Amino acid sequence: MAMALKAVHVCDVPNLDQVPENAALALCSTRFRAGVNDDKICECNIPKFLVVGHRGNGMNMLQSPDPRMKSIKENSILSFNEAAKFSIDFIEFDVQVTKDDYPVIYHDNFVLHEEKGVIVENRVTELALAEFLSYGPQKHPGSEGKPLYRKTKDGRFFEWKVEKDAPLCTLEEAFHNVDQSVGFNVELKFDDFIVYKEEELSRILKAILKVVFENAKGRQILFSSFQPDAARLIRKLQSTYPVYFLTNGGSEIYTDIRRNSLDEAIKLSLENGLQGIVSEVKAVFRNPGAVGRIKESKLSLMTYGQLNNVPEVAYMQHLMGVEGVIVDLVKEISESVSDLTHAKEGEEKSMYGEEDGKKEVKAKPQFSKDELSFLLKLIPELMIQA
Repeated sequence: MAMALKAVHVCDVPNLDQVPENAALALCSTRFRAGVNDDKICECNIPKFLVVGHRGNGMNMLQSPDPRMKSIKENSILSFNEAAKFSIDFIEFDVQVTKDDYPVIYHDNFVLHEEKGVIVENRVTELALAEFLSYGPQKHPGSEGKPLYRKTKDGRFFEWKVEKDAPLCTLEEAFHNVDQSVGFNVELKFDDFIVYKEEELSRILKAILKVVFENAKGRQILFSSFQPDAARLIRKLQSTYPVYFLTNGGSEIYTDIRRNSLDEAIKLSLENGLQGIVSEVKAVFRNPGAVGRIKESKLSLMTYGQLNNVPEVAYMQHLMGVEGVIVDLVKEISESVSDLTHAKEGEEKSMYGEEDGKKEVKAKPQFSKDELSFLLKLIPELMIQA
């Protein structure tokens, strides 16, 4: 069932047919302390519910009828700075390394373009930096790059057209040109279908770390990866920034069993001194007991996935103990979470007689018995559709 992705509230949804489809940083005693104690797992103490912009201001879905999913080129400086205008803590983006050892920001494993009517695929990691940057809009006026295409999971090709296009960029350019107030969630991107030797992983990760250490200058950083050995190795190579293991929690099954459940993610994180887990949100709702096990293990937990674009879903995770959400609809969800935070602060002040009656506070979501029952039925239905 194809549905447009948009933020919805329970009270706005009269029936399920109208419901659209479609870290949380534990850096010990202070909010984002640089440095991790190598002798023990860092105890996570998240002072607020974090919102992270997915690929900046949201990923592009070229086949979607929702214009917000084709508004700004994902993983671009333009998208990162647009997201930074809102009340978010981090932007998330994907980093790969070109064959001449330059870390670049790009999600897909392949760059697609058209030659003589045929779509040609070039692996990002097999391109030199200059060739990679020759695709898409160019930085210099008058220059014209090769048009980019994208392939959907069902095999369709779309020319990568968005309302506000922008050039491809390097990790170094992001450090120099993105608002310093927003942190970077650097996803270490690898191909699921390639078996990497540790020597190759080390070369790639060292190239990324070189750029990070030379350019971070106090910016909040966290690393994450679906690749278990990359997560393990980046933790081994440095102890300045936290490392989170990305998992879909069993939605897909891999030959590497470390990727197949939240319990395996907990095990991997504890064995390798990682600071947290970023799970696909549906895995958390299917296995809510895992949240408690993660917390008991002194690990932080964030989630990603299209369900996070529904404010009530983000709110329920807050109640469950999840510490942050990665979202596409940055404006809508950041505003919703901000309302929740302000309401909580207002309640606390009223308890102690501070500003009581002097300040209007937006109430946090209040659900009637019927609405709560509806919401509990709605989330599983959304999980099937998403």
